[in-house]
Amino acid sequence: MDNLITIVNKLQDAFTSLGVHMQLDLPQIAVVGGQSAGKSSVLENFVGKDFLPRGSGIVTRRPLILQLINGVTEYGEFLHCKGKKFSSFDEIRKEIEDETDRVTGSNKGISNIPINLRVYSPHVLNLTLIDLPGLTKVAIGDQPVDIEHQIKQMIFQFIRKETCLILAVTPANTDLANSDALKLAKEVDPQGVRTIGVITKLDLMDEGTDARDILENKLLPLRRGYIGVVNRSQKDIEGRKDIHMALAAERKFFLSHPSYRHMADRLGTPYLQRVLNQQLTNHIRDTLPGLRDKLQKQMLTLEKEVEEFKHFQPGDASIKTKAMLQMIQQLQSDFERTIEGSGSALVNTNELSGGAKINRIFHERLRFEIVKMACDEKELRREISFAIRNIHGIRVGLFTPDMAFEAIVKRQIACLKEPVIKCVDLVVQELSVVVRMCTAKMSRYPRLREETERIITTHVRQREHSCKEQILLLIDFELAYMNTNHEDFIGFANAQNKSENANKTGTRQLGNQVIRKGHMVIQNLGIMKGGSRPYWFVLTSESISWYKDEDEKEKKFMLPLDGLKLRDIEQGFMSMSRRVTFALFSPDGRNVYKDYKQLELSCETVEDVESWKASFLRAGVYPEKQETQENGDEEGQESQSEESSSDPQLERQVETIRNLVDSYMKIVTKTTRDMVPKAIMMLIINNAKDFINGELLAHLYASGDQSQMMEESAESATRREEMLRMYRACKDALQIIGDVSMATVSSPLPPPVKNDWLPSGLDNPRLSPPSPGGPRKPAPTAQGSMGGRNPPLPPATGRPAPAIPNRPGGGAPPLPGGRPAGTLPPPMLPSRR
Repeated sequence: MDNLITIVNKLQDAFTSLGVHMQLDLPQIAVVGGQSAGKSSVLENFVGKDFLPRGSGIVTRRPLILQLINGVTEYGEFLHCKGKKFSSFDEIRKEIEDETDRVTGSNKGISNIPINLRVYSPHVLNLTLIDLPGLTKVAIGDQPVDIEHQIKQMIFQFIRKETCLILAVTPANTDLANSDALKLAKEVDPQGVRTIGVITKLDLMDEGTDARDILENKLLPLRRGYIGVVNRSQKDIEGRKDIHMALAAERKFFLSHPSYRHMADRLGTPYLQRVLNQQLTNHIRDTLPGLRDKLQKQMLTLEKEVEEFKHFQPGDASIKTKAMLQMIQQLQSDFERTIEGSGSALVNTNELSGGAKINRIFHERLRFEIVKMACDEKELRREISFAIRNIHGIRVGLFTPDMAFEAIVKRQIACLKEPVIKCVDLVVQELSVVVRMCTAKMSRYPRLREETERIITTHVRQREHSCKEQILLLIDFELAYMNTNHEDFIGFANAQNKSENANKTGTRQLGNQVIRKGHMVIQNLGIMKGGSRPYWFVLTSESISWYKDEDEKEKKFMLPLDGLKLRDIEQGFMSMSRRVTFALFSPDGRNVYKDYKQLELSCETVEDVESWKASFLRAGVYPEKQETQENGDEEGQESQSEESSSDPQLERQVETIRNLVDSYMKIVTKTTRDMVPKAIMMLIINNAKDFINGELLAHLYASGDQSQMMEESAESATRREEMLRMYRACKDALQIIGDVSMATVSSPLPPPVKNDWLPSGLDNPRLSPPSPGGPRKPAPTAQGSMGGRNPPLPPATGRPAPAIPNRPGGGAPPLPGGRPAGTLPPPMLPSRR
């Protein structure tokens, strides 16, 4: 049985000395009580030596974890003084005082940092106890004002654990219902499973009083009962009375006292020591399976992390080579999954990344950038007018010139170079992010990670240059030849008919298809008018509507999109909102929504705003064109010449060329939006995947010394050693526990008792014990109300009933039913008359 306590002591020392932070609540006994309740004297009686500090007021100012181990020789060891044996218990007391002052100071300060003391002696049983500071009410010296609260929290830190037995020490010369120790124990152990009561100072009770009812667990009962002890008095301590003599005097006191002689074998320090040893052993046996399960779970968690560390040798080149190959293979797999997508549990759920973000660049951002480069309608018509008139020269043109169409289209096509180059830059930027993310698993080898990122990034930059050349070549292809025979090109006749129809109707033909749905906030409405809260917006090709919620049952408003444009809204310096805002407005200055010139909409991120802008582009709502101001004189002359131009033939020619340019540019932009992603995919992304899969390893071998490249970082080496140390400690602990035979004899847990006196003992006078100064009431007798029935059988205890001692003023209780005096007859079964 004692081997169980030895095992727990080994576990405590192993985890503490290795510095391993294992969250294991090891079984132990905490000694709780008020100041001068006799806690330290009880511990000294266990050891049989004076070794704890003495004095007035608060003496125990740090928790003392005391491990008693039965051994041949007698000495002590401190965990903070490894390897040093203290054969003199006066030195042990001095070391406890010095270590306490080192942390708390010499002016009564307290600390919750424990002192670990192990005592070997042939006179002790294997026990692990924690001596805690006594409860106090008033702060003195350097103690904080809330000293009572701090000590309670320190005590709760230990006794709150389910694996901790509570030794509640209460002096017999105080009211038991006011015991702070029992009150604290009740708060954390309401069922009384872990609480053992200890009554001290029985020899100091007033004459004529005793604690028999308490020790017999009749008054204020506990589930595990009470054990009485008699410690040395302060006079005995100052007179250096030997503890063994004190134990003999304690035994004599219990045998000679008329109230305690019948239970003297269940009182005293030796009996308390045996009970604690038995209870702690049973407690450890009950908690070891849970302790083993907890260790096994932690070991399984550690095994996954230390699998690569188990056989690692820093100087083994073959292991480093194998590790490099495995990490390159992992990089290849991660890069492939990030670009192509995967259904694994490692999918990013916070934002778009990898292939999804590149897809968004291809199909939303590229379209948005192309539309942003489109010329303003007024500016475009003026350019067409100047081109037609300059081509005609001094003559009056009767026909619409082809050269004007070609000149305007070439200018429009040349503007496509900037958005397609920006698209390539965005894709390369995202690829760099993907590479950094995929090489994060190489952080253990910083030089390998740095070299891998450098090689891949250099290759991608080279492919970026080649891709830009090819894409610009596509634009040059479009500039080289105007294919006016394209099947989607409207031609001259259709352009004229379209301009005439537009002039007659003044409307455009659009389908009413739903383009996008989502949440946005209307920024320029006050809170009282429904602003600053999210609405559910539905964008179609003709209008934008918003509803109260996603059910689309309560429509707030529907805004037609005809003639509207987009503009960005910059947040002011004093604005507290971090949302990104854009606005819908009318170029002619009319109100867009009620009395507002513009409708300001906002989203959480820039990406959401850009996505909404791209959706508005599909609905024909284009961004505002930022016009560059030219020289004032030139602008005045041009506007004057434009205003003076009122030739209807020229206006028809401008409209025709405008329709032709619009038709041809739709073909070009459609081809560009289709070919640019294909070119980027082939020349950059697919090429990068092929490079990583086929050539990266060769470049790594050719870049330098592999042994230097595979050097661990200092953080990784420290973490590896820490993980291995935790793994070995956990494995050794499981091996120690596995060697224990659980086939041990245990004492059953006592049945529950009515202990509701603990929280309400002060309020209920019937449950309070008698005053120490008053006489003890005799036990109630069975007469009168029994109705002539025989008394119930006494409980079977397995030993003969003790003789009832003669007590003054009492005598034997009267016998029921007129039974003659003398010896009692043998007990009989109750029967009815």
